[in-house]
Amino acid sequence: MPSKPERKGTWSTTTYILQPNAAGVDIGATEIYIAVPPDRDSRSVRSFRTFTADLKAAAEWLKQCRIDSVAMESTGVYWIPFFQILEAAGFKVFLVNARHVKNVPGRKSDVADCQWLQYLHSVGLLRASFRPEQAVCAVRSILRHRESLVQIATIHVQHMQKALDQMNLQLHHVISDITGVSGIAIIEAILNGERDPVVLSQMCDKRVKASRQTIAAALVGDYRREHLFTLRQSLHAYRQCQDLIGACDREIEQHLATFDSKVDLQATPLPKPKDRHKPRRNQMKFDLRAHMYRVYGVDLTAVPGIDALTAHVLFAEIGPDLSQFTSAAAFVSWLGLCPDNRISGGKLLSVKTRVVKSRVAKALRMAAQSLHRSQSYLGSYYRRMRTRLGTPKAITAAAHKLARVIYHLLTTGQSYEESVFARCEALHQQRLENRIRRQARDLGFDLVRPPT
Repeated sequence: MPSKPERKGTWSTTTYILQPNAAGVDIGATEIYIAVPPDRDSRSVRSFRTFTADLKAAAEWLKQCRIDSVAMESTGVYWIPFFQILEAAGFKVFLVNARHVKNVPGRKSDVADCQWLQYLHSVGLLRASFRPEQAVCAVRSILRHRESLVQIATIHVQHMQKALDQMNLQLHHVISDITGVSGIAIIEAILNGERDPVVLSQMCDKRVKASRQTIAAALVGDYRREHLFTLRQSLHAYRQCQDLIGACDREIEQHLATFDSKVDLQATPLPKPKDRHKPRRNQMKFDLRAHMYRVYGVDLTAVPGIDALTAHVLFAEIGPDLSQFTSAAAFVSWLGLCPDNRISGGKLLSVKTRVVKSRVAKALRMAAQSLHRSQSYLGSYYRRMRTRLGTPKAITAAAHKLARVIYHLLTTGQSYEESVFARCEALHQQRLENRIRRQARDLGFDLVRPPT
């Protein structure tokens, strides 16, 4: 039974305490503030520095105060060290969204913030944010770092293009990728002193569509020393980023090898991909698809629009299973891919989706956008929604559909079968035929099927 009503802190709210052994933590870069119930210590609010020894001392103080549950805001990355120390010490840690607790009544201060967190947690008004297991978090950290390196490498490519523009070398306008075999070979020759455009054009691979005359004309420019210097440094920085990305790939592969296999690759080999696409420029340098098939137990790349990298983003952000979500509806709601109905006075005010910064939702939206030419049921669904709702809403609707399909595959262990959607497609065709017949009847016509 809950305890008797109790008046807490400076807030004049009398309510039932559901978490009597709760504490609240306000996280900062150099200092943290912790609030415990007033009857646990003569100083119910204490501050600690963020050095490791001080964080461990804070955990010991919480044990002395008989605390078993701690709530803290997800402030940048500052919460991670203390979260891990508390978790290792046996505390139940609630990582809460700062948006849910930002409206602190009264004066804004660190002491008031931690007291407000402790109060909300004690009365059961806070929900913990989802955080995957530590092994998955390790893969997630490396993957996010790799994404940053890819973005930095792209900036260096832009610097190379800028240097070429300043020398009026139109190389990046006549070949599709200056970081490909042909582009790098020509740039290296330029940096080594070659200036003859005919000689430079002969270094192009035979697969380049532009003619050698066009490439030679594009390589006539003003070779200035300062621009050659920036081109050399940009090329060096780009290659250094590529080396770091390769090191991330090797580290990710080693981490993935430690996860348990849900399927034996020898007994049940990975099916061949249905669609063969051109490899991505920054795709991982190992068989990521086989690893995803092994840890998931199903081949998610069989779903139209889903590739190995999308499946890996799902794995790094959530983990190998979706058991923490009670239903597909809960899963798509967590992703922010379903309508967020706002109702007041029995009137529907808004059905817009919530603003959720989720890498999984972003990946699914990109996968949904790639369905515009797919001949599958999902591709037909996306095009139908685009005609009815417009492109942005159609992308969200198709991403919602993809999320439900993925949830079903991972929770049931079944393989993706396009024939499952045959009944849905038949119903759609029947509705389309009925609408056309109704329109023809309204215009005074009668539709007749042609003889087979």
